[in-house]
Amino acid sequence: MTEARKDTPFHIVASDLDGTLLAPNHQLSTFSKQTLKTLHEKGFTFIFATGRHHVDVAGIREIAGIPAYMITSNGARVHDQNDQLMYSKNVPEELVQSVIDVIRQDPEIFIHMYQNDDWLLDRDDEMLAKFHSESGFAYKRFSAESAPTDGIAKIFFTHPEQDHDHLVTFENKLREAFGDQLNIAFSTPWCLEVMAAEVSKGHALEAVAQSLNLTLENCIAFGDGMNDAEMLAMAGKGLVMGTSHHKVKEALPNNEVIGSNADDAVAHYLQDHLL
Repeated sequence: MTEARKDTPFHIVASDLDGTLLAPNHQLSTFSKQTLKTLHEKGFTFIFATGRHHVDVAGIREIAGIPAYMITSNGARVHDQNDQLMYSKNVPEELVQSVIDVIRQDPEIFIHMYQNDDWLLDRDDEMLAKFHSESGFAYKRFSAESAPTDGIAKIFFTHPEQDHDHLVTFENKLREAFGDQLNIAFSTPWCLEVMAAEVSKGHALEAVAQSLNLTLENCIAFGDGMNDAEMLAMAGKGLVMGTSHHKVKEALPNNEVIGSNADDAVAHYLQDHLL
């Protein structure tokens, strides 16, 4: 394996999945797959940095065909290239039911949790089942009235009509109720996520870099959601997708904006600037 290019400070490439690296059908394009293979051959370390569950991402990593680190559940879990758990931080057990009770005020909103190796959902959701068709990751049902509280990496909420403004009212309620006890962020405009306060993709990226005797300055990162904001701000270079919600661009006014996931913008950027 050749070393990462000497004329670049970057040795680590971290990318969000949905809306960023994955095509609009939530799968890796042939061009993106080839680019990831070339990155690996040239000695770069690749990290999938996503809100998705680690079991789900392991399936995508297998399809990509490269060893890669996995930052999952927005940074609540970090696995190395050999699937060893490097870091784990759960939502405090005493807050889980209280968070769900705030959201249960609206019976239309779907309530999800990632608990250890499982994805839990308070009722069936056909749209999300399709979302995970390539990796084969499937949900189990749970009761929102008496939710399990141990091993919860994150709790997240979706609206059947993908109504962002409606979910924002619940974002505000959660912030009022829990303040800085939790990290509350949108991964997509229609998916509101809740993690432990210290959890973010940025802090997880820093942990991986340090484990490789590197720093955040050696990291280049790509993302499109508010759950990417810390990572894109903390990395040596953070690239914002052109299709990002306006809140992401407003939060990162000095970050370079690239094209769309529909045009393989991440892979093209890597080909043009790193490879």
